[in-house]
Amino acid sequence: MQKIVPHLWFDKEAVEAAEFYTKIFPDSKITMKSIIKDTPSGDCDIVGFEIMGYQFMSISAGPLFKFNPSISMMINFDPSQDKDAATRIDQVWEQLSEGGTPLMPLDKYDFSERYGWIQDKYGLSWQLILTNPEGEKRPPVMLAMLFVTDTCEGTEEATDFYISLFQNSKRGQLARYPAGMEPNKEGSIMFTDFKLADQWFVAMDASSQMHKFKFNEAISFMVNCKDQQEIDHFWNALSAVPESEQCGWLKDKYGLSWQIIPEKMNELMGKNPEKTTPVMLQQKKIIIADLEKAGNE
Repeated sequence: MQKIVPHLWFDKEAVEAAEFYTKIFPDSKITMKSIIKDTPSGDCDIVGFEIMGYQFMSISAGPLFKFNPSISMMINFDPSQDKDAATRIDQVWEQLSEGGTPLMPLDKYDFSERYGWIQDKYGLSWQLILTNPEGEKRPPVMLAMLFVTDTCEGTEEATDFYISLFQNSKRGQLARYPAGMEPNKEGSIMFTDFKLADQWFVAMDASSQMHKFKFNEAISFMVNCKDQQEIDHFWNALSAVPESEQCGWLKDKYGLSWQIIPEKMNELMGKNPEKTTPVMLQQKKIIIADLEKAGNE
């Protein structure tokens, strides 16, 4: 089971978007569909899907949150692993462009022969990059975080913190802004990648003078926990905004949203949903024993 699963909050388009994404990316599929009834947002579609083997979850839960480029999906097209990578990146870009908004055009840059950044028709951001096959191998899908602050710093502290929390974690590459790239701060992080629980992520610093968006609940990271002890570990370490605590959701001190849930959440909720759903909706931190008790009533 993938330890950290990105969770995408749509208004009404979770099923439609999942079907769209799994058609345009290779080796992709929908893995589950269900409905959670009688939530504060009404009945909500839940969809699980994979893109190039990477797991996602999504929900249609109303227009409370909107995607922005603070978190994007970085897709590596590696010629050493896909002989058609150079053609495929153009094909995927073309399909994401339908109703989408380019943030950086698909073109040649100093760091890649082919790269582009785009928001699709649902507002979700994608970074497509033709990987240098001679470089260090990275997986096809990585989540990229842009830490937007007034001082253009925060990435290093945040990523050091996350690395300290998860097993099988480490930092990979790290490049700092040189002088002369204002309003970006000299010495802050221009690019870093790092591994959490054997999954690769990307992060960058950015100035609020250039970007007017920050993290929100539209994209959260679900952490699948093996038991209550592990739920307590992540909850106690990450939760920094008490008013954001609800149904396993929390917000950390850097503004990033997480969902700390048991690996067997579907099993717990599916045993007696008429009893377990009201209990789960009343919880802040998930208490496995309370869900088990409700399921056995």
